Amino acid sequence: MANQFVLVWSLLLTALTVCCLTSASDPSPLQDFCVADSNSQGFLAVKMNGFACKNPTTVRANDFSFSGLHIPGNTANAVGSAVTSATVTQIPGLNTLGISMVRVDYAPWGINPPHTHPRGTEILTVIKGTLEVGFVTSNPDNRLISKILRKGDVFVFPIGLIHFQRNVGHGNAVAIAALSSQNPGVITVANSVFGSKPDISADILAKAFQLDESIVRKLQWTF
Repeated sequence: MANQFVLVWSLLLTALTVCCLTSASDPSPLQDFCVADSNSQGFLAVKMNGFACKNPTTVRANDFSFSGLHIPGNTANAVGSAVTSATVTQIPGLNTLGISMVRVDYAPWGINPPHTHPRGTEILTVIKGTLEVGFVTSNPDNRLISKILRKGDVFVFPIGLIHFQRNVGHGNAVAIAALSSQNPGVITVANSVFGSKPDISADILAKAFQLDESIVRKLQWTF
């Protein structure tokens, strides 16, 4: 009797574990595709977790394609880089498929500043030039893991971790990155901290970054 009780209890725990693991992962699509309907109320202003599906009988090849990643981005800006996205916003057919990609252009010594993708892991391939790349592990270690990449090299940035790229070559650089989300999002650290609307109180940031409040206010004005 005791052995039967242990067996039943073990099976129950196993079932609960499987249920928990299943509910913690993204569900598989229940149909071939769910092209985002640009005429639906929530499109481009995410009011639900994903977008409503377009009538499959009206779906066309253009819903699954995008032209533009061959065009260099304009790097004439403060950071010297430009990102051209191919997410669900540009390709409605990506809806529910959990993948997207970007092209990143870098001027000489341009950077893609420290940022995170809250909903996607990134895998980056250098197409042209030489990049210094890296990410920082979470607290309490905050360990920097970085590497110099050249044409054809690949690097992975785990989901949610702060990461960056810098062009350390003599000419322009180009990278293509894929992300494990149709809409991975991006949080640029400096913009978010010093450019929030409304501003985070200067005394909070001064204490957090161990800076004088006048410097914080100058940074807030800049961003």
